[in-house]
Amino acid sequence: MEVTLDGNSLSIEQIHSVARRGAKVLVSPEARANVQRSRDVVERCVAAGTAVYGVTTGIGEFARIRISLEQCAELQRRIVYSHSAGTGDPQPKDVVRAAMLCRANTLAKGYSGVRLCLLDTVIDMINKGVVPYINEKGSLGTSGDLSPLSQFAEVAIGEGRAYYRGELMPGGEAMKRAGIKPTDLTYKEGLGLINGSQMMTGGAALLIYDAERILKNAMIASAMTLDALRAVARAFDPLVHRVRPFPGQNAVAGNLLRLIANSEVMAHRTGRVQDGYSIRCTPQIMGASLDTLEHVRRIINIEVNAAADNPLFFGEEDEYFAAGNFHGQGIGMVVDFLCIAMSEVANLSERHTNRLLNPVLSGLPDFLVEGKGLNSGLMVSQYTAAALVSENKVLSHPASVDSISVSADQEDHVSMGPIAVRKCTEILKNVRTVLAIEMMSAAQAFEFHEGRRPGKGTATAYDLIRSKVPKLVDDRVLYPDIEDIRQMVEDCSILDAVEKEIGPLNLARDMELPRPNVPA
Repeated sequence: MEVTLDGNSLSIEQIHSVARRGAKVLVSPEARANVQRSRDVVERCVAAGTAVYGVTTGIGEFARIRISLEQCAELQRRIVYSHSAGTGDPQPKDVVRAAMLCRANTLAKGYSGVRLCLLDTVIDMINKGVVPYINEKGSLGTSGDLSPLSQFAEVAIGEGRAYYRGELMPGGEAMKRAGIKPTDLTYKEGLGLINGSQMMTGGAALLIYDAERILKNAMIASAMTLDALRAVARAFDPLVHRVRPFPGQNAVAGNLLRLIANSEVMAHRTGRVQDGYSIRCTPQIMGASLDTLEHVRRIINIEVNAAADNPLFFGEEDEYFAAGNFHGQGIGMVVDFLCIAMSEVANLSERHTNRLLNPVLSGLPDFLVEGKGLNSGLMVSQYTAAALVSENKVLSHPASVDSISVSADQEDHVSMGPIAVRKCTEILKNVRTVLAIEMMSAAQAFEFHEGRRPGKGTATAYDLIRSKVPKLVDDRVLYPDIEDIRQMVEDCSILDAVEKEIGPLNLARDMELPRPNVPA
């Protein structure tokens, strides 16, 4: 697969393909022309002696100080050195590759004022597998992801550290082994590599890709619970949801009906008329998370294809502007929103597990095992789910409401978006495990329905789970079972099998719904 950058059309799916599957990256001829036009403006400004932020002046609080032409190249190198001040564990390699791709796309948009050879160096690093070692902490998400992108820039100039073919080594050695000539920085190019939001944007793009698949797994888990508890399916009728036309709600309701279709278990339902909220309102609750995800996707798509840089150089207008397109507030806020949305997916799942394990609510054996007293069954698996959802609630506190002034108050409002991305990454890990516990519990609940088959989709999930995790008869160690199912959630093997059986599950963007009636 090839991905061609033009600065305007890079998608989240393409970011996934490059970051995780090694798709080759190219740059369109139009983008190359735009990069050159932007660079020409830089050259004219320098030749005219114009004071240009970060080119012929210092940066941050030092923007008031003019730099001589002889010092300009050295300034760019020192910008990289001085901003490489991160700490913490290394960023995952796929996140680094996503960030490199997003930065390359910003450069390809043609407003950053760098030379084509610098862009080509970045593209070569991506295509030949040089992955800079970048610490996960230190960026405020404003003035760009300065510290992490500086560690990327170090490798581009033949310094720092990088992974090549799985081995961590000096950056210059990695570039040499990959056959890439490090770049020499000149006017604007140190800033051109570091002054943007691409570390958190690349990370957010991968979170969106993963969250969509987690939400589809959550619908399967919910359907298994509804089926095993013989829920009142009329709550999911299209007529109900059509008159409240949120796309996510309608998508979830429709998917649940497809998943439980032809269930022999539900055909033997009791005579109750409605279920508790966590069952009856599954489309309304999970649908809100689905709609949130679609909003987050739209915002991150904009940022992926934006000129997130400073200063900006406009070739056609022959203008330059020092402004604030590096500020990551928009990314930080929507990723915080995604944290809330995905935490709610886990909250709902844990409540489903509770209803499966509580005999008063389920009508099934206590904790889904025979032998009261001697066996505890799945009791403590709910403790794990409860611990994780509680942790997610703490992690859902928004990072973007915080700000600390830096750089002698020149940079007196910052987004903290990178913290939101790290929090969301941990939340998604927890959600997968909580869903695995719900699936394990629902699969066990099916064992008490006298051999009746679940629905078309839920039976497929049940069969795949049973291929790895046997029915619980007497107490055994549970964490291997949880981990086996969690792995199937992460690698999407359950999702793939179910979609092969019943067709793709719909997301919010798949729904075309009428607008609600609005009184004149």
